[in-house]
Amino acid sequence: MLKKFALFILLALPIGLFAQTLKFGHLNSQEIIVSMPEFQKAETEMEALQKKYGEEMQRTQEEFNKKFQEFQQSVDSLPSNIAERRQRELQDMAQRQEQFQQEAYEAMQQAQGDLMMPIYKKLDDAIQSVGKSQGFTYIFDIARTSIPYINTDQSTDVTTSVKSKLGI
Repeated sequence: MLKKFALFILLALPIGLFAQTLKFGHLNSQEIIVSMPEFQKAETEMEALQKKYGEEMQRTQEEFNKKFQEFQQSVDSLPSNIAERRQRELQDMAQRQEQFQQEAYEAMQQAQGDLMMPIYKKLDDAIQSVGKSQGFTYIFDIARTSIPYINTDQSTDVTTSVKSKLGI
């Protein structure tokens, strides 16, 4: 009986010690990111880029519409080979416009990634620093993961600490 009790103590002791040393934290990265000056700058740059692409798409759409109207008005008076050539030109123009829209979308996605990458890196570095300096085992980001429940009695909200580390 004494051996079983001693074995139980030996097995339970490390588990109890391990459970006592875990320190959990959580934060909301979106709350932090939107308050970062770098994010405001990135957002402004994205809006400017989106405006440029939008203006170019509108210009090409208006050009297409104008040529299409001209074609519709003159199609009956044109010889068939000229009408077919103009119709192919319109089809090519529509395809180029569609391709440009796809390229613009991809360029916007790339630009957003390029602008946000240093922001995420800066945030992650601040989280690492706060985690190490305050002795956290884990810091969960409730904005990036779907954690259905956080017991705030057993987890510390480090959002303010990370903001302070970032100088916000």
